[in-house]
Amino acid sequence: MHPARVSDVYLEQGRTWTFACAVDWPGWARRGKGDEAALEELLTYADRYALVVPGFAPGVLRVVGTLPGNATTDFGAPDARGPWDGTPGEADPGDVDRLADLLGLCWSAFDRAADASGPELRKGPRGGGRDREGVVAHVREAERSYGRTLGARVPPRTPWPEQRAAFDEAIRAGAPDGRWPVRYAVRRFAWHVLDHAWEIEDKQVAPTPD
Repeated sequence: MHPARVSDVYLEQGRTWTFACAVDWPGWARRGKGDEAALEELLTYADRYALVVPGFAPGVLRVVGTLPGNATTDFGAPDARGPWDGTPGEADPGDVDRLADLLGLCWSAFDRAADASGPELRKGPRGGGRDREGVVAHVREAERSYGRTLGARVPPRTPWPEQRAAFDEAIRAGAPDGRWPVRYAVRRFAWHVLDHAWEIEDKQVAPTPD
């Protein structure tokens, strides 16, 4: 009898939101109002994550730790680092290529979502929210800011493929000049890019029939 597949996750517990984040699957991280809601939401997105990472199967969730959240957590972004992340400038050489490959899959998923969407996205109940190009610009600039945590600085208006290549290189080198542990940095990058890829997919506006 084969042992059941297990996915290690941790909980980042803020006052408003709790994030459930997979330790070894960058980008598979969701939030909810409390621990159980966050874990349920994470499982709800397992099939969508499997479309990003071929062969992914979540199995049984195993909570390996809890971390206190902060204002960023309650704003809506995961921001806590745990002992499973190691320290800045240190990384397992056998792990960094896998992390970089997974982030590359998340980038590709975002590109597919943007390419498949029309320019207009559905707005919120009060008319707020970005259109597709606004989301794309936001993700590109957020990643440029995140890149500094890897020790990879790129100037404004750097073409996105060149920007991504610089970050990929830093990750594969183990981010020796980074301020964030490379494992956490990749999870933060991947969460952000997939969160907005799925936003684009969910907010697409159906074309008006002629």
